Amino acid sequence: MSELKKIAVLGGGTMGNGIAQICAAAGYEVSLVEVDQVALDRALGRIKDSLARFVKSGKMTQEVADSTHRSIRPVTSFADIGNEVDMVIEAVPEVLDIKKSVFEMLSRETQPGTILATNTSQLSITNIASAASRPEDVIGVHFFNPPVLMRLVEVIRGVKTSDRALETVLGLVTRLGKEAAVCKRDTVGFITTRAATALRLECLRMYEEGVASIEDIDRAMRLGFNHPMGPFELNDYNGLDVAYNGAKSLREAYGERFAPPQSLTARVAAGMLGRKTGQGWYDHSGEKPVPIN
Repeated sequence: MSELKKIAVLGGGTMGNGIAQICAAAGYEVSLVEVDQVALDRALGRIKDSLARFVKSGKMTQEVADSTHRSIRPVTSFADIGNEVDMVIEAVPEVLDIKKSVFEMLSRETQPGTILATNTSQLSITNIASAASRPEDVIGVHFFNPPVLMRLVEVIRGVKTSDRALETVLGLVTRLGKEAAVCKRDTVGFITTRAATALRLECLRMYEEGVASIEDIDRAMRLGFNHPMGPFELNDYNGLDVAYNGAKSLREAYGERFAPPQSLTARVAAGMLGRKTGQGWYDHSGEKPVPIN
């Protein structure tokens, strides 16, 4: 297993800034790469706010928070650091063509043996790796939102992923204080997205059939199954567009059981994408979310 010291995180959005934070907190030297200074400042601001919450809750000392923040090096050009890192974790938008172009660049800009990980929740690792000159170094590392709190990391092997890449990533997961679930076959949706999407779509169908309200389905899943959020609440948190695109991808792989319900399709078409737009399954304009039935 290769020893990791320097990690680059590509993308400082919803997932990337959290991944950078937990890697820095675990003692790694982290380079956070974004497209421009505005995006970098936004990502660093989110990390600073997150660390402040940990300090306020007593889960982290101010000294550790400051050290974590200092361990993150913000950059706008990967070419400046590519030869310096031992591992890259890509956290760009969940669009196959974008990810493939990134991995083509990564295989060109990094040294042989550098682990190239993609934080995808469902896209084929083998397909992404097909754009890289070193597919044996490419592996799926699916963190959960928010990475600073969620314990699970889903690790996915592509067809050509090496044992060395897998062992190195499993070592990283352990050092981060997380637990790994290994998906041995590179299938669409892996373990968690496939299962979670099936559950969410069935809950949406129950709502469409008038079985129960949005609020009561969420309450039933929270209290009956000890889920931290109900399916509609979680969908608003992650984005209805993300769920819609994910369902379409799974539909192509597994058939009509993953077809996006009409209620989801309509809200996405109306631009009701959840918290990021102010409305989704709930209206988020007030102090407390109100269901839009």
